[in-house]
Amino acid sequence: MAVNEPSRSNPAYSRLYPVAVSDVLDEGPFFHGTKAELRVGDVLTAGFRSNYRPEVVMNHIYFTAVPDGAGLAAELAPGDAAPRVYVVEPTGEFENDPNVTDRKFPGNPTRSYRSREPLRILGEVTDWTRLTPAALQAWHDRLAATRADERGEIIN
Repeated sequence: MAVNEPSRSNPAYSRLYPVAVSDVLDEGPFFHGTKAELRVGDVLTAGFRSNYRPEVVMNHIYFTAVPDGAGLAAELAPGDAAPRVYVVEPTGEFENDPNVTDRKFPGNPTRSYRSREPLRILGEVTDWTRLTPAALQAWHDRLAATRADERGEIIN
């Protein structure tokens, strides 16, 4: 009897079959943006409020293979501390982030991922591209508009 398994190109695939670290989804390096001051060896975990919808406590920790993407997340994080970008290592399975991939955009052009398992800090990146004040304000305005729109739902 044949088993009907979704094709990897099917948007449901990443939701049904999280990728193990040993599978070649992306070899990294990987980055996470935050305003927290961390040290090599520290771990980041799920369970914190979303930068984009603060009323949502996240079930995953998010990361990307694009340093400037992590920088954007760091700059949008709440708080007055300096934004930071860290090189991270997933400690368990991870999957494409459905908030910016298959369910909303084809493929994974932002190389964005999420995991229920911690990310280990390997180092800090200091040469990522900062947003101009005007660009940062435009992002804040865009997020405010998204919060008022039900299409801005976070797939948690």
